Amino acid sequence: MTIATIDPGNSGAVAILSNAGDLIEIFDMPTVAVTVGKKQRNVVSAPLLATMLRAHDPAEIWLEKVSTRPGEGAVGAFAFGRGVGVIEGVAAALGKPLSTVTPAVWKKATGCPADKGGARARAMQLFPTAADQFKRVKDDGRAEAALIGVYACRLGSQSLRTAL
Repeated sequence: MTIATIDPGNSGAVAILSNAGDLIEIFDMPTVAVTVGKKQRNVVSAPLLATMLRAHDPAEIWLEKVSTRPGEGAVGAFAFGRGVGVIEGVAAALGKPLSTVTPAVWKKATGCPADKGGARARAMQLFPTAADQFKRVKDDGRAEAALIGVYACRLGSQSLRTAL
């Protein structure tokens, strides 16, 4: 059985883990370029995300529960929220249970520092054979998706949580 864990956003990522917590695969959030007004913007691609998730057939999906960020403009907040909605829609269309967890909760549970560099370092510690997946500064989304997976695996499957 596998689970998928997601750090949302255009620079986010998706991690696929076994229920034992082994990292099977990690990939950057699939995006496509669209024209908005006169500008090109990247948005989360529902078809590509669905294809990637369907290939692994996870038993459940975990998503970081996000809210507005201080200092973020309206356009950025709307685009980010749209991306989260796409992820939720893909999970629903695939018929997969979706759980959310706040950054504060999963970071505390996994011993992850608050900063993005700390997330990369912690992911390298917990997944030493996959350390090259977290080496670049822009790999913080990969690290966070993998660490959300660590949290989810430690918590156990959704069917077990529901039964308790």
